[in-house]
Amino acid sequence: MSVAARGPGGDAILISRVVLASSNPGKLRELQALLAPKGWQVESQSQFGLVTPPEDGNSFVENALIKARYALAATGLPCIADDSGLVVDALGGRPGIHSARFAGEGCSDEDNIQRLLEELSGVPEDLRGARYHCALVMVWPGTTEPLVCEASWEGRIALRPRGDGGFGYDPLFIVTGDTRTAAEMPSAEKNRISHRARAFDALAAGMPTATISG
Repeated sequence: MSVAARGPGGDAILISRVVLASSNPGKLRELQALLAPKGWQVESQSQFGLVTPPEDGNSFVENALIKARYALAATGLPCIADDSGLVVDALGGRPGIHSARFAGEGCSDEDNIQRLLEELSGVPEDLRGARYHCALVMVWPGTTEPLVCEASWEGRIALRPRGDGGFGYDPLFIVTGDTRTAAEMPSAEKNRISHRARAFDALAAGMPTATISG
């Protein structure tokens, strides 16, 4: 059994699955649930023995494309990848694409949170506007034109960490229109409204519906 579809460039392709260029099980489950109704079977890059290549792009989209094209070259299958991070207005957009290593290579979430608090020392909460941003891309065999979806989640940076859920900067990220940090939200609620969820929704809407044949 095979899946017939067309890539964003209009080239006919014959596929049975799509690869997520990530080894994160949470991302895999989320994407599987979104794309199953459209006839796509999603597998993690770890199932092919792949690891994430160096992310040396200058934007979220560039880094996502690096990961997706690396997985495409290794597997020959359509591939999806995302890159995301925290953008803080008072810091001129930092940490941005360097969010995961803001405090240095090999740093922990706690290290990054501490550095962010130090850099924002003296900045009042009403001037700590920020957003999580996600770039999600899909690439196909036989075409160089990717499907690119981007989404943001608006908020501000708290004066101190709150909450035990989530990861990354979630204990500092107060969601716009709410008094809670992302780390104080139930995971199911966060996963419905986050930057990544919105980008995944846009990707699912923009992808072709696969048709089963044979």
